[in-house]
Amino acid sequence: MTMTTRAGALAGSDRARRFGSSPPWVRSMRYWMYQYKRTWRGSITTSFLYPVLYLTALGLGFGSLVKTPVGGVRYLDFLAPGLLASTAMQIGGNEAMYPVMAAIKWLRTYFAMLATPLTVVDVLVGHLAWIAVRLLMVTSIYLAIMAAFGTVHSFLAILAIPVGMLTGLAFAAPIAAFAAAQQNDTGFSAIYRFGLIPLFLFSGTFFPITLLPGWLQPVAQATPLYHGVALCRSLVGGHVGLAGAAAHLGYLVGLTALGFVLALRSYRRRLVT
Repeated sequence: MTMTTRAGALAGSDRARRFGSSPPWVRSMRYWMYQYKRTWRGSITTSFLYPVLYLTALGLGFGSLVKTPVGGVRYLDFLAPGLLASTAMQIGGNEAMYPVMAAIKWLRTYFAMLATPLTVVDVLVGHLAWIAVRLLMVTSIYLAIMAAFGTVHSFLAILAIPVGMLTGLAFAAPIAAFAAAQQNDTGFSAIYRFGLIPLFLFSGTFFPITLLPGWLQPVAQATPLYHGVALCRSLVGGHVGLAGAAAHLGYLVGLTALGFVLALRSYRRRLVT
């Protein structure tokens, strides 16, 4: 065994003794879970309240004025899966903006983590894992509310939960890369105004993208939210095409992986160098 291999083995065993059997990034995730204990009541309340209000006002209220089927289904059934994916986008984006900025600049939480045996990879993976947990909670609640409104028509709808999580992470990872590279939060307003809000309105959540001008339809199809909305809608409705689902899934997985690589690069530049 070479000196380098022996040193790596000793470092690995030292980390194992310090962290026990759990992966090191779990320690990073636990910090965010512990912090959430102070706000979980309000968060859970709004997680139930928002889908009820959206589905009541837009699905039942406005939807009662839509007499013709939209996408072959009643408007409430068309709207609900899109709102699930859109909510996942908003949660993923929100959790990757100000919390990342605070952990680097204002509270310097990341630096405290790095003062322990945690690495930059552990810090990033732990935070993204926590975002995934938040997405799991929100999408599960949303799907339960959808079922109460009678918009779930297939057992495949349960798969909308991991798809919603993946949709949120497809936004969270690239936005975390952006947030880690910023010196202040002024760029976040641009993400909301020119990114999240337009996607919320024009990525197929409220109406089919075929109603958009012809030149704008390919633009909408290139957005990650469109793929999340389309996949959630097909799963909830029970009309899943394998080729289409694979394309949507591949897009979201690829964007999440690319965002992770970019985020890791930004984190290392900001936290180490």
